[in-house]
Amino acid sequence: MPALPAESQPITPADAARLLTGRCFLIGIGGCGMSGLAREIIARGGRVRGVDATLTEVTGSLEREGVPVGVDDGAASIPDRCDAVIASAAVRQEHRLIREARRRRIPVLTYAEALGACMAGRTGVAVAGTHGKSTTAAILGAALIEAGLDPSVIVGAESAALAAPGEPARGHRVGAGVIPAGPLAGKPGVFVAEACEFNRSFHRLRPTVATIGSVEADHLDVYGSLDAVIEAFARFVRLLPGADEGGRLIIAHEGAHRRRVAAGARCAVETIGVAPEADWRVRTGARGEVTLSRRGGRPLVWINPMPGEHNAMNAAIAAAAALTLGAGPGAVASALARFPGVRRRCERLGDRPLARGGSVRVYDDYGHHPTEIDATLRAVRAREGIDDRGGRLVCVFQPHQHSRTRFLLEDFARAFARADEVIVPPIYFVRDSEVERSRVCSADLVERLGRAGVAASHEETFEAIVDRLDRTLRPGDTLVVMGAGPVWKIARSFMARAAREPAA
Repeated sequence: MPALPAESQPITPADAARLLTGRCFLIGIGGCGMSGLAREIIARGGRVRGVDATLTEVTGSLEREGVPVGVDDGAASIPDRCDAVIASAAVRQEHRLIREARRRRIPVLTYAEALGACMAGRTGVAVAGTHGKSTTAAILGAALIEAGLDPSVIVGAESAALAAPGEPARGHRVGAGVIPAGPLAGKPGVFVAEACEFNRSFHRLRPTVATIGSVEADHLDVYGSLDAVIEAFARFVRLLPGADEGGRLIIAHEGAHRRRVAAGARCAVETIGVAPEADWRVRTGARGEVTLSRRGGRPLVWINPMPGEHNAMNAAIAAAAALTLGAGPGAVASALARFPGVRRRCERLGDRPLARGGSVRVYDDYGHHPTEIDATLRAVRAREGIDDRGGRLVCVFQPHQHSRTRFLLEDFARAFARADEVIVPPIYFVRDSEVERSRVCSADLVERLGRAGVAASHEETFEAIVDRLDRTLRPGDTLVVMGAGPVWKIARSFMARAAREPAA
């Protein structure tokens, strides 16, 4: 390996890119983004091993491809020969394997630093914003694939659009280092990545093109205030290259903080939204029709397969970015119209028969912020025609992080106004301190929901919730299971139990 700076000096993107061609050890390798990073490193000539808290389908697929994966059970250790340790965003710096790496003077990279290194020598595209990153990035990847640009894509959720035919859905795709064919043949390959603002991770990326769909208060345990969030996005924008170097930002026109975020940009800035003065104008019509038109250009029209105005905007942002990168309009429209969706993003699992007759419709959704919850419930009510045909909209919502729940408690209470009933299990937490966990609990959210006029209750275990759903759901109801933690198990368990029940 090339010589690296002394340990006291920061690792530059160029140094990090060289490290990725060596022997890399990934902590948290089973995550959607980290597993994609592992494959990208291998494609660049590096060698990968890793550990995760549990072995899953994702780690199993890596092992079948020749990547050794162990369980991070307290006994695992870094291999004797290791050039770099890469830790997922969920891994704390106090983790024993990170301490071991520092003791052995092995360079330690965050996931974001490694992702930024992957953009070196490519046309990097960063999909940012408080909401909609995974969906927008996956749609963009699908459009670029359809257009023959052979992109690399790493996002935080799985989609069949990024997998080869016949393969299971995945959250990544390894593409070419250069565009292989067409009018852009020979130009640097496109690398699309979801750009997460948590802990200012997106400051480690060096994209040429970026999109920002929304900027709202979130991760306040890190930022402390909305102003700090806005400044973090503004700094991210300032990292983009100048317009003369191809730097370009596509940002939501209706975003409340758009001007502050884009104020210091050196890159070209284009807005996208429903307003007539937006550079890219988005209009929605009946039956999911979306029209995207750029000033002076021919409109792009498609039928959006995903429900909700928010998903129409996600698709439009992806389309604008794809066209900016040189994708043909026909290919873009085709990809958007056929997009299969993203796992746990308003994902319709199907109709679940009830033992006493009839059935309920079941959705699984990742929403864990009030804005996301409101958008999903709007979309589901409209898609299922609940207000016209009747039936209840019942939600199981697992709050994600005590800190987020405390900071946004009143917003959460308002977000469920379109639900007829909400069941709340214990809060899922990863990084909350014991003090933070003592400040708020699920009962506080239940109390606020009740005060807002929403029928709400708490259940302590997932099994109790599934039992309750079996007893209380009625034919014609719609169930939405929501949250960023393991709450998806409730939706899957509820669906699976139907096969074990006697027919009515």
